[in-house]
Amino acid sequence: MTNKQTISTILMIRPVNFGFNEQTAGSNAFQSRNAEQQQVQDKALKEFDAFVSILCENGVNVTVVDDTHEPHTPDSIFPNNWVSFHSDGNVFLYPMMAENRRLERREDIIMRLEDKFTVKHVLDLSRFEHEHKFLEGTGSMVLDREHKIAYACLSPRTDKEVLDLFCKESGYKPVLFHAVDENGMDIYHTNVLMCVGSSYAVICMDSIKDATEKATVLDSFRSTQKQVITITFDQMNHFAGNMLEVENKAGESLIVMSKSAWDSLNYEQRAILSSFSKPVYADISTIESNGGGSARCMMAEVHLPKIL
Repeated sequence: MTNKQTISTILMIRPVNFGFNEQTAGSNAFQSRNAEQQQVQDKALKEFDAFVSILCENGVNVTVVDDTHEPHTPDSIFPNNWVSFHSDGNVFLYPMMAENRRLERREDIIMRLEDKFTVKHVLDLSRFEHEHKFLEGTGSMVLDREHKIAYACLSPRTDKEVLDLFCKESGYKPVLFHAVDENGMDIYHTNVLMCVGSSYAVICMDSIKDATEKATVLDSFRSTQKQVITITFDQMNHFAGNMLEVENKAGESLIVMSKSAWDSLNYEQRAILSSFSKPVYADISTIESNGGGSARCMMAEVHLPKIL
């Protein structure tokens, strides 16, 4: 079985109580509180619906599941942190740092997918929460699914022991490094600073200070024949690292990001990306500023085998 990097089916969670999450703000420098919270939810809902429409117009299969009013889960719009779906039929559930984010894990969502897809095993890593060890899904790890490589920058939300167990259970090889923002603060999630596509990698190399770690990452890209597109700290702060390559029903490659990410790229970066994938972007500025996450975080790729 060949592992494909891209898939045309995406799971997204429609928010009912989106807002600034006090429990995650301490380790997420990308979050900033703005406006009254009901106003934030209303704006976020409009942005979410418009984003889904843009994906559907571009031929992506989007499975939208509504969030529930209870329990209160202000970050449920970012499902890629609690679950990942794999082409061998495995589903992984992840340990989350913020207590209110642990409530996002929903068995009913996995059961709903079982109508169309084969789920062989659910591997639940959430027990590590009792040891205060975390691995927040494809936020903590950027997966090269084709070559079975898990890129991860270690942080309070990304623990080496949990990552090693994920790799053992899934057959992935870890590529570990440390990454900081321009203020020297740990970058909370790997998918903020990098994206791996079928033929390219977008990455803020300046965030990796250790020369050996930098060389290891670049060697891995070289050995898997990825064209490297480097972004600056400023572009990373506009979520230019938080992209995801998906495909549409016709099998065309799309690179999905926010409007702020696209606007931050220069002509050359846009040209290189566009030579591989069609750029697709949406204005999700309310979600980005209040949630501290962007387009990639909102999409959980469903790589499960389809029921024929």
